[in-house]
Amino acid sequence: MWSESHLHEPAALRAVATPDAATPATKDPAMRDFLKIERLSKAYTPSKPVFADVSFGIDKGEFVCVIGHSGCGKTTILNVLAGLDSATSGNVFMDGREIGGPSLERGVVFQGHALMPWLTVRKNVAFAVESRWPDWGQAQVNEHVEKYVAMVGLSHAIDKKPSQLSGGMKQRVGIARAFAIAPKMLLLDEPFGALDALTRGTIQDELMAIVRQTQQTVFMITHDVDEAILLADRILLMSNGSDTPQGYVPGGIAEVVVNPLPRERTRASLHHLDGYYELRNRIVDFLVTRAHAH
Repeated sequence: MWSESHLHEPAALRAVATPDAATPATKDPAMRDFLKIERLSKAYTPSKPVFADVSFGIDKGEFVCVIGHSGCGKTTILNVLAGLDSATSGNVFMDGREIGGPSLERGVVFQGHALMPWLTVRKNVAFAVESRWPDWGQAQVNEHVEKYVAMVGLSHAIDKKPSQLSGGMKQRVGIARAFAIAPKMLLLDEPFGALDALTRGTIQDELMAIVRQTQQTVFMITHDVDEAILLADRILLMSNGSDTPQGYVPGGIAEVVVNPLPRERTRASLHHLDGYYELRNRIVDFLVTRAHAH
């Protein structure tokens, strides 16, 4: 069912795909490599970089997830993409320009909702909108805020403060705030990790619907294999750095898996799709047996 292609990277990246697995974004050459990461490395101890020679691209409109054990550098890469951290070496380009710091062109949703507790849902989202478009009048801001709050199903709670919301509702506000600034790219750092399974599943479905509607480009960190299979067009599998008899081997992108399942998949039908278990077993096998560099 799958064919393998070895990419010319510093570390071999094996892509798992079917002939028709390309997403709409990858079929248009003008949308290729909207985000480009070139030989990225991060070292706190010079002789033992956390990861090294990380190179990959993300096409416009593509949803990419990264999975790996704690300590492999997933969040560091996301923070570099967000402009919140710097790499030891390497470069990151988005839409042809090098990333050199935070920007409203990149929306970030963290595991913690990061809402201002003294502001209502409306005002939390409006704060971001007003930062993005400072010349807008109040009526225009309110109309825009209400549109994105409705998109995540929180119109009934728009004038409530975070203390009056459940954990899932707070994360919805964070997602609405990120989408409301019309970012060129959305960065998600385990945004559903602290939620219960039922709430997480519901918000996953909502996120999928919004991404399809907006054609948003997304880079997401997750530890949940099923979440990655549900949401991602491609899944980057990261290995940890480790000491070996031949010396220290830094972590990095060990394998790139192209999701061969239909893009219009749903959480309820996921496990019924041909190829689901084969894909899931491949990722789990990597995490259990090969995720540590050796």
